[in-house]
Amino acid sequence: MVYPKIPLAQTVVQLCKAKGIKHIIISPGSRNAPLTIGFTNDPYFKCYSIVDERCAAFFALGIAQQLQEPAAVVCTSGSALLNYYPAISEAFYSDIPLVVLSADRPKHLIGIGDGQTINQKDVFKNHILYSANLKLDLKDEKYVPAHEELPIIKNLENKFERLLGLQKDIQTHNEEEINTAINLAIFKNGPVHINIPFDEPLYETVDKLSVSPKVIEVPNKLNEVDDYTIENCLEHWNAATKKMILVGVNTPNTIEQKHLDALAKDDSVIVFTETTSNLHHDSIFPSIDQIIAPLSEYEQKQLQPDILITFGGLIVSKKIKSLLRKHAPKQHWHIDIKKANDTFFCLSNHIQNNPNQFFTSFISKIAHYVKSDYKTIWTTIKQKRLEKHNAYLKEIPFSDFTFFDVVLKSIPNNTVLQVSNSSAIRYTQLFNLNKTLEVFCNRGTSGIDGSTSTAIGSAVANAKQTTFITGDLSFLYDSNALWNNYIPNNFRIIVINNRGGGIFRILPGHKDTENFDTYFETNHHLTAEHLCKMYGFIYEKASNAKELQTCLESFYAPHKQPKLLEVFTPKEVNDAVLLNYFKYIK
Repeated sequence: MVYPKIPLAQTVVQLCKAKGIKHIIISPGSRNAPLTIGFTNDPYFKCYSIVDERCAAFFALGIAQQLQEPAAVVCTSGSALLNYYPAISEAFYSDIPLVVLSADRPKHLIGIGDGQTINQKDVFKNHILYSANLKLDLKDEKYVPAHEELPIIKNLENKFERLLGLQKDIQTHNEEEINTAINLAIFKNGPVHINIPFDEPLYETVDKLSVSPKVIEVPNKLNEVDDYTIENCLEHWNAATKKMILVGVNTPNTIEQKHLDALAKDDSVIVFTETTSNLHHDSIFPSIDQIIAPLSEYEQKQLQPDILITFGGLIVSKKIKSLLRKHAPKQHWHIDIKKANDTFFCLSNHIQNNPNQFFTSFISKIAHYVKSDYKTIWTTIKQKRLEKHNAYLKEIPFSDFTFFDVVLKSIPNNTVLQVSNSSAIRYTQLFNLNKTLEVFCNRGTSGIDGSTSTAIGSAVANAKQTTFITGDLSFLYDSNALWNNYIPNNFRIIVINNRGGGIFRILPGHKDTENFDTYFETNHHLTAEHLCKMYGFIYEKASNAKELQTCLESFYAPHKQPKLLEVFTPKEVNDAVLLNYFKYIK
């Protein structure tokens, strides 16, 4: 097998292999050539070549999101590395393991005016679990000619011994740093940065490894739930008549159904979920905004829980955040091994355990169910809201709102749904989704910048069909995501084109002015048609309900190419339809 000659490159590649990192996303460059040689010549790795580093990092994030294991990105030195930052920040706040491998110039060539050179050390320090800054290997010394005098040979032998000792220290340092970084990415689920200096020549290869790096095992993730925590929680739980469980972004199939069944029997408990929670039960309260947006001040006070339990990632609904900040629970417990955000300014207990593990220990010890009408009251309201929701759909014209109703009902069973940020995920929140779908969205930083790339990475890593719903601005912003040779033929994109940032028409502000159209809504007349032609997608379009229904009849069927459906909605009515919705369902 072919290996890079540089020992440091061999060390990085071998340790990635030892840690089970199989997916390597490489952005072409020269300084990273030793890594590229190492990864691409080892059949263990699945390597991808993606030119745009921002897209490459989000693509890797999509793979890691689906597999729940690290993916690695590899780039050359200089500004290439900085393009990883949006995805790194998303991975940091979404708890997704991402390993960044950046090639760098030797220290003595930094800050002297060479091209492709920036200060790469600790460049992501505010949004990274660990930054490993490796040391440059010492260069091989030349052989000493046989005819040289003995004293000179003796001096050179002493120099060799000193240099060999120094190289050993460098190798030990590099091995420890690489092990530490990758172990943290796996153990704490987040991004790490390994900065790797290489000196020229960069392209030399050998047929045997010159190093055998030490592998340090990843710590055990599981923590036992201690008895004191359980007993303390039970004491408060059994005394409270109003308990709310609020679930944020949650990986599918991570909470056992028996726990949901047990909670459903407790009339003092309501469980609020979001589209991204991936939890389903008849007693659960999805579509949070549908329920709480029309509430009066008195009704908000009635909803205020004594105890709030949260788990999962970040919450989409601004309305539930506002309500619980205004009417704070007496206690807020957050269950997460790693961190607890004080989202509602009343955090009282960070339970450092896996949520399923906690519920396994906790629910089995609940002695009795508290008598309460909490769930009964809000179940009645939920049913009334749903009736009004269905009635409203029969009255409104074709718009963003009807688009989501029709499209979300059309997605095939047992497939993956990726949703972009901004209005797309917020509209999706208003509908009860097919329980067989697995739903994902980049809610760590909630940016629109890499949604398409993430969805494509997700589609590559998951054999199930993936459908991606996105707004026009988000799609156009990340259009380089389609510059990708790995898109599966069963991948589907649905673009809702309302010719601008439609969400800004919903927010307070002066609308229908030149200033608003240009600087807030970003009015445009672009379509996805030519992009589809360039990147080999089947393109379809619809401008009304009938055309949309017709397109969807065959849209998900197998085809030799991926497909994109662009749906044009009237921006002049979209905001009014949504704003009137909350008045109507009251």
